[in-house]
Amino acid sequence: MTLEILTADSLADQRHGFFTRKGGASSGIFQGLNCGFGSTDQTEAVTLNRTRVAQAMGVDLAQLASVHQYHSPVVLTVTGPLGPDRPKADAMVSNTPDTALGILTADCAPVLFADVEAGVVGAAHAGWQGALGGVLEATLDAMEVLGAKRANTTAVIGPCISQSAYEVGPEFMDSFMDDDPDNSRFFAGGVGDRVQFDLPSYGLHRLRRANVGSAEWIRHCTYSDAARFYSYRRCVHNKEADYGRLISVIRT
Repeated sequence: MTLEILTADSLADQRHGFFTRKGGASSGIFQGLNCGFGSTDQTEAVTLNRTRVAQAMGVDLAQLASVHQYHSPVVLTVTGPLGPDRPKADAMVSNTPDTALGILTADCAPVLFADVEAGVVGAAHAGWQGALGGVLEATLDAMEVLGAKRANTTAVIGPCISQSAYEVGPEFMDSFMDDDPDNSRFFAGGVGDRVQFDLPSYGLHRLRRANVGSAEWIRHCTYSDAARFYSYRRCVHNKEADYGRLISVIRT
């Protein structure tokens, strides 16, 4: 099966892609393009999937950089191949030619950045913890160190869980209200004491507040489209043993 790669018109001048699960070598509950070594999928299948992604982006597998993500605001500046030992971080930036930055997600928001004029790109893993902790702003800061300008930077949020599928408890909302009472606008009423959180809108808010040149969400929900996307929350609800990881990539 052919790979399916979603793109954004606003990043048309920078090679990038939000890969769906279609076209991969994994089977069973991981059926498709699972790119996560952190899953219990066969290592050989994940390696083959990542090789296909690298080829689609026009780089060697060694030039497809990824990190050990742990919901932090830590940003890594990539200047060359990272090797098999993935550093711990949740975002990467680079201006090194022929470098591809790959972020893994399964409901969290993958965010790709580019200042085409400066030749600087970035990629961030922004779940609720990372977004609240400032990973998006930290990525922009790191891009500026490499010569990017916020006013010239485009940011695109890829497939992630949508508000209608993201039910949370009151203690979750409290974390956001403690940070800023205006964050109440990112929550809608649910059943009982539950509320629905709008992760992509919150990400867009953080990006625009940081004065990025442009920001958008490509409007695909990972939870509601099982044929195209992996979803951690759907895995839990379906009582499945594990779940695949989607990859989103941007290259210099």
